[in-house]
Amino acid sequence: MHYVVTGGTGFIGRRVVSQLVARSPDAEVWVLVRRASLSRFERLADDHDWGDRVKALVGDLTADNLGLPDAAIAELRPVGHVVHCAAIYDITAAERLQRAANVEGTRAVIALARRLDATLHHVSSIAVAGTYRGEYTEDDFDVGQDLPSPYHQTKFEAELLVRSEPGLRYRVYRPAVVVGDSRTGEMDKVDGPYYFFGILAKLAVLPRFTPVLLPDTGRTNIVPVDYVVDALTELMHADGRDGQTFHLTAPENIGLRGIYRGIAKAAGLPPLRGSLPRGTATPFLRVTGRARVLRNMAVTQLGIPAEILDVVDLMPTFTADNTREALRGAGIDVPEFASYAPKLWRYWAEHLDPDRARRDDPAGPLVGKHVIITGASSGIGRASAIAVAERGATVFALARNGEALDELVAEIRAAGGRAYAFACDVTDSTSVEHTVKDILGRFDHVDYLVNNAGRSIRRSVTASTDRLHDYERVMAVNYFGAVRMVLALLPHWRERRFGHVVNVSSAGVQARNPKYSSYLPSKAALDAFADVVASETLSDHITFTTIHMPLVRTPMIVPSRRLNPVPAISAEHAAAMVVRGLIEKPVRIDTPLGTLADAGHYFTPKLSRRVLHQFYLGYPDSPAARGVESEPPSRPPSRRPRRPARTVPRVRMPRPVKRAVRLVPGVHW
Repeated sequence: MHYVVTGGTGFIGRRVVSQLVARSPDAEVWVLVRRASLSRFERLADDHDWGDRVKALVGDLTADNLGLPDAAIAELRPVGHVVHCAAIYDITAAERLQRAANVEGTRAVIALARRLDATLHHVSSIAVAGTYRGEYTEDDFDVGQDLPSPYHQTKFEAELLVRSEPGLRYRVYRPAVVVGDSRTGEMDKVDGPYYFFGILAKLAVLPRFTPVLLPDTGRTNIVPVDYVVDALTELMHADGRDGQTFHLTAPENIGLRGIYRGIAKAAGLPPLRGSLPRGTATPFLRVTGRARVLRNMAVTQLGIPAEILDVVDLMPTFTADNTREALRGAGIDVPEFASYAPKLWRYWAEHLDPDRARRDDPAGPLVGKHVIITGASSGIGRASAIAVAERGATVFALARNGEALDELVAEIRAAGGRAYAFACDVTDSTSVEHTVKDILGRFDHVDYLVNNAGRSIRRSVTASTDRLHDYERVMAVNYFGAVRMVLALLPHWRERRFGHVVNVSSAGVQARNPKYSSYLPSKAALDAFADVVASETLSDHITFTTIHMPLVRTPMIVPSRRLNPVPAISAEHAAAMVVRGLIEKPVRIDTPLGTLADAGHYFTPKLSRRVLHQFYLGYPDSPAARGVESEPPSRPPSRRPRRPARTVPRVRMPRPVKRAVRLVPGVHW
């Protein structure tokens, strides 16, 4: 037997290929594969041990003649069966994409089957029944039903093409909603009932005695993928079945309550105590106008595509008399949902749950996490890398100084931690892109980003009128460098539905310190960027923490020497704030002095400006800022022993006040 299979690298298609190869030692299969997907095909061939009997047929479902030259088609002359599994099954996909794949792709596959004089096995869908109310048989097709979405419409049109093609030998298969394997739970993506698993998972925190009541809604028809593949490959080879349609469906539809009961024990959910009256959810599902917009916004934040709500209740009921009769004696039956639902749940929780990356390891919240830290060669970045590694995370240390990074990595590894050095210039887009691709390629994913790389200049604006380059250099590192890192990681985080950024900003943004007219605006820009992006990515579970860091004893502040008006904290103290930002993920971490200054600017702006002007007058520019190499001390140095430098800010808040502030969401001292 010789076959051509479209969609042979997909969830259903690759299992069909394996079944066809297993049915006969002489079977040969050609799988239509886009050139860009050849590597995926090769991996599947190795994983499933297809050997030389499964060959790649390089083409494109959406291209004219499937993108196949005449010579390639000539090699397919022995083919007797074309199995058309390829389609866009995503109800949220754009209509033009669905039409190109589902309709025009089917048209091209029909033409191939005609040229090969092969039987076309068309995998359609129960979606062709649309909103038909009542019993929908395998002989039914166009019964005046409404088709509520582009997916329903394009699958209907594709099957119509197959049915209306003169002289074509065909068989049509209409699977129900296909879920994971009933034996292993394996599934390739979140779809259908899986969209509601995330909401149900949140109910696991409720006590067992909680009276859970659910509406009788969300009715659908579910079949496991192994049943679909077993039935499909058996029906393909049944004698005398050309021109027939087969419903690969469960005997009964199942609703939200049935799904809940099936997974409740495995998910640790409270038992279902009863049901809400019929129609309870109808007003929510059928709202229009502004209320519909608000509903869609709400469910999107819950991880449910709004399009799902329009088709959440399956109206037809399906008979499968033809399928049962053709499969009689083959030992292929639809298992009950309750018998395999726990396996679906466990596989989803381990492999598909969008929030699985957010779960903390029992050994610690940072254990096993992957953390990028920029500016890791010294100061806050170096101390943060050590602190994060001590808590079990894998650190990707970025900086321009490769030698310093190597020393850091050696120190972390000597202490039993995991760290890797990457020489990267955050002001260079190519360097950032290459580094991020390298990390993702080698280590699969990134959980956290600490934007710490920074540049500071302390100089009066009157001494900077001919130094615009100072502003450009500082902005290039502090703002654009951090933005580059976020933009490079954002597509990866959106796909994983998880990511967290800790931006090391400055308490000076709140205080508006004089002499930092290049440094503080760059940090303020980063603060605003984080606030705006965080509002856009909330549904993707990508969050941001801004740390308004006080003055820290690092090489960056050395030129200012004793000209800073407040004492500096240690790099280790700053690193503890970074760790808190990673673990607790507050919106902001502020200092008492910064909060006080911020309030002063709101309530007493003139007084605040006058106080800052006094700081400006009292703390002159450093010799370096004035272009002077050094200057003699104004008085002989004191012989009295110096007091040790303080490692915490001078402003101390009473413990009750600190506890009260921690009740304010997103702001911690």
